[in-house]
Amino acid sequence: MTNLPAAVDECVQYSRLIGSDPALVLHGGGNSSVKARWRDITGREVDVLFVKGSGCEMSTIRAADFAPLALGRLHELLDLESLNDTQMMRELAAASLDPDAPRPSVESLLHAFLPFDAVQHSHADAIVTLTNAVDGERIVEDVLGTGVVVVPYVMPGFDLAREVRRVWKEQPHVEARGMVLMKHGLVTFGATSREAYEQHVELLRLAEAWLQEHAPPPEREPAPLPGVSLDELADLRRDVSRVAGRPLVLQRHTDDVVRRFVARPDISALTTKGPLTPDHVIRTKPAPLVGRDVDAFADSYSAYFDEHSPRLDTRLEMLDPAPRVILDPEIGMVTAGSSAHEAQVVADIYHHTMPVLERAEDHLGGYVGLPPERLFEVEYWELEQAKLRRAGDPSALAGTVALVTGAASGIGRACAEALLACGVAVAGVDLSAEVETCFAGPAWKGVVADVTDAEAIHAALTETVESFGGVDIAIVSAGIFGPSTPIAKLTDDEWRSVLSINVDSVARLLRELHPLLSRSTIGGRVVVIGSRNVAAPGPGVAAYSASKAALTQLSRVAALEWAGDGIRVNLVHPDGVFDTRLRTPEMIAARAREYGVDVETYRRRNLLRTEVTSADVARAVVALCDDTFARTTGAQIPIDGGNERVV
Repeated sequence: MTNLPAAVDECVQYSRLIGSDPALVLHGGGNSSVKARWRDITGREVDVLFVKGSGCEMSTIRAADFAPLALGRLHELLDLESLNDTQMMRELAAASLDPDAPRPSVESLLHAFLPFDAVQHSHADAIVTLTNAVDGERIVEDVLGTGVVVVPYVMPGFDLAREVRRVWKEQPHVEARGMVLMKHGLVTFGATSREAYEQHVELLRLAEAWLQEHAPPPEREPAPLPGVSLDELADLRRDVSRVAGRPLVLQRHTDDVVRRFVARPDISALTTKGPLTPDHVIRTKPAPLVGRDVDAFADSYSAYFDEHSPRLDTRLEMLDPAPRVILDPEIGMVTAGSSAHEAQVVADIYHHTMPVLERAEDHLGGYVGLPPERLFEVEYWELEQAKLRRAGDPSALAGTVALVTGAASGIGRACAEALLACGVAVAGVDLSAEVETCFAGPAWKGVVADVTDAEAIHAALTETVESFGGVDIAIVSAGIFGPSTPIAKLTDDEWRSVLSINVDSVARLLRELHPLLSRSTIGGRVVVIGSRNVAAPGPGVAAYSASKAALTQLSRVAALEWAGDGIRVNLVHPDGVFDTRLRTPEMIAARAREYGVDVETYRRRNLLRTEVTSADVARAVVALCDDTFARTTGAQIPIDGGNERVV
């Protein structure tokens, strides 16, 4: 859509200001819109509502993230007596003036009705603290004044727009400064987005000042947690994933807010009172699990769903009884998601939930959320479930966790990148500090550690399990080539250094990994990066060739011993992979001269006359980790373009 009105750019600016504050908007929440006239391709001027697209992040929103809707058509829809969710979304799509625009917000009709050009909406912590208190409606009116319209909670959509219209018509609010949707947040409006934003800031100032005086945040010093083993965390992840029916990533949190909250004696009762806003329930579920009895939580959830869902037969395939928030006085808080990003979103939401629950419960007469049956209705709301389905089917490895050694460069880095692309949460270990910043995002955890240092490796595993919940996949790629030295001149230190890194450290790592891999909900998968030198050693590399041969035997024994635990152990033997730090340009050039060929010919010195890259090896590694080789263990696969000494 071209030639957008300047008012849209202003709306973007102030939407980002609201969206950048997590105390106002979290992960796709919040809303904004602006009404303006737009000239279409025929030259006709049209009254348009530019409304935030569904799921677009307020903090990074762009003009292209606003859906342009024909305002006149929306007013016609508001005159209808009823409109179900599916019909409403179809009609909103039909009212769009740009087929490439995002799906319009479910609150579009509400924005269309309000008689102001600009609207800003947030789920501000301060506002939902007031609305979820006992006698919350009266508190809101007392704190924010008569210029604020208070609307009882109605699920977003056509019914909410009609309810606002009803309240407005009963007493016209042309001088209103804002509107509070009970248990749903603050809406402000004005002639411009700046005016709507400034009204937002002012009302929030009033709410926060009142809360600071009447319901100050908790300040008591939290006690330290007694601690928990890696095996216990892996057990918890296995149980949650089993109940969910698919692998989930778990994150552990032990900050001051968490430690204070899990120590509350009333935590079991308090946490059943619902989330800050029903919008959060699709992420957090109606209530967290207190303790670690995942099966009891799932049974209770399923029974309640069975009792209160009026359309169980048509929704049964959507039922997911696994908790998304787990609170335990020893563990702290654990959040779960189908990816590291989702687990982090849940954590962000519940970090904001805990202080609100405490302030309302301790100072405002108690916290009052929606009853559980209403929360179930929101969780399995047709529009929310449709949003999840539009995300598409997850990859075969979505929700799994991998540990990759030697992840800062070469084959290790390529394997980490390929796994991340498959939706795997990856912890990369390397001696180089570059590993910390190889990749961005919550699914990557770069850990600096020397694989020969037992304490450092245990710390790396601890960080992995704390960040992601366990380990399903291990890619053993760390290794060195060592000096090119004939046996007659090979020193003890040179020999020992190569074997220490290439074999000893792997034996130690596998020993540490076994308890975690055996607890994997998908069955552990190990891929060891070997070498062509196992089958075809070369002169001058005795230590490297012997170490890779020993590594191969170690891996074969692991395949024998671990098969009963459902753990697959396979090897790949690369050769002629030149985009790694094992082979410098000088080394490659020297070897090419030895063979009497140019560098390009030397790179393709295999039966297929093809170049083998780290990415080629990584593709084979991923195939060994997914279900392509689900019935294979102890295999050795050459990735070398074909070698006449091996074939």
